[in-house]
Amino acid sequence: MINMFEVNETNKMITQENLDVRTITLGISLLDCVDADLEVLNENIYRKITTVAKDLVATGQQIEREYGIPIVNKRISITPIAFVGGKACKCPEDYVSIAKTLDRAAKEVGVNFIGGYSALVSKGMTKSDENLIRSIPEALSVTERVCSSVNVGSTKCGINMDAVRLMGKIVKQAAEYTREQDSLGCAKLVVFCNAPDDNPFMAGAFHGVTEADAIINVGVSGPGVVKTALEQVRGESFEVLCETIKKTAFKVTRVGQLVAQEASRRLGIPFGIIDLSLAPTPAIGDSVADILCEIGLEHAGAPGTTAALALLNDQVKKGGVMASSYVGGLSGAFIPVSEDQGMINAVEAGALTLEKLEAMTCVCSVGLDMIAIPGKTSEATISGIIADEMAIGMVNQKTTAVRVIPVIGKDVGDMVEFGGLLGYAPVMPVNSFSCEAFVSRKGRIPAPIHSFKN
Repeated sequence: MINMFEVNETNKMITQENLDVRTITLGISLLDCVDADLEVLNENIYRKITTVAKDLVATGQQIEREYGIPIVNKRISITPIAFVGGKACKCPEDYVSIAKTLDRAAKEVGVNFIGGYSALVSKGMTKSDENLIRSIPEALSVTERVCSSVNVGSTKCGINMDAVRLMGKIVKQAAEYTREQDSLGCAKLVVFCNAPDDNPFMAGAFHGVTEADAIINVGVSGPGVVKTALEQVRGESFEVLCETIKKTAFKVTRVGQLVAQEASRRLGIPFGIIDLSLAPTPAIGDSVADILCEIGLEHAGAPGTTAALALLNDQVKKGGVMASSYVGGLSGAFIPVSEDQGMINAVEAGALTLEKLEAMTCVCSVGLDMIAIPGKTSEATISGIIADEMAIGMVNQKTTAVRVIPVIGKDVGDMVEFGGLLGYAPVMPVNSFSCEAFVSRKGRIPAPIHSFKN
């Protein structure tokens, strides 16, 4: 039973410490929509999404009112479209028509994002995969709510360097297509290694082919709650520090579990997973970087940052798995620059560089996220950044991702405003030495020796 103390404690987390359910994400399989006729395929997709998701937003709002728990986003993830469109789509333009259908369906049901305009190409690309990937820049420029992802590597398969090279080009093209919006299209595009099937967070969410026909996944976030808890144990030992983070993560996850179960019951759709991710926002006090400072760093990026982040990520996961039997997705600490005021402050102070962020991704939950770089950055350099991050994920058997934004017309020191939860970011410098000859090699980097576990 929940006692009055726990009720008051949760209310305080919500009203004073920025605790929220970041998203209820409804995963929908589109495999039964496949048709050789593009017009029929688009109609099937629209009908399936608008039928299954018709009550999602209203249900989320009802739960918010009844329990007083903020649910910031209601979202949809779908089967990677490269699987769905291969029979009907003969060129990139055909895939763009599907992107428009997805956008129209998302607007109809009222969700803020729909994820799954995606391809999984960790070992090789089919013609359908390549057509979808080449369509991404245009698709993101003509839609508002569509998010895209491409998985180019895994621990079991290695890294598809042909896809990595292509994605450098696609990221740059997406920036050019949306240059009038400070290259915002790139904020809706993620390149993955070891992408999970059940991630509820955008822009990388998709509904994996191993999932049921429909599923409810919930993402919870509470950096402010963790920071406030740590303020009470300043100067204490690492044991006390770890216990405090773990207990706080437990409480935060229980809130997500309640929302997930209620949404599942009311919608009549099975509950999938809780993703407990310390996902920051631009709001003051809702920062992962501030937690690192509370642990004892002057700024995120100072010596000791990677160790502090490793500790934080591990204890968040340990607390979460005690609170729910179905913790999944990405679960841990996110380090997006533009969405975290503390990270922005660290960049401006000169404490945080792209290379340090890359080191931090070895121990956090995602990767190089929402980082603005100069618009003149070459396609090859972007591919090299992607390759480095994919290697970290492959060798360490973890999910890593790259969401960098080469802002056309902007250079180091300029500030870029994305708006809303995407925040703003200073343009960060990128190593200027070339990797052209490396990323131009064809084929794939083989899987590491420890991938052979059969």
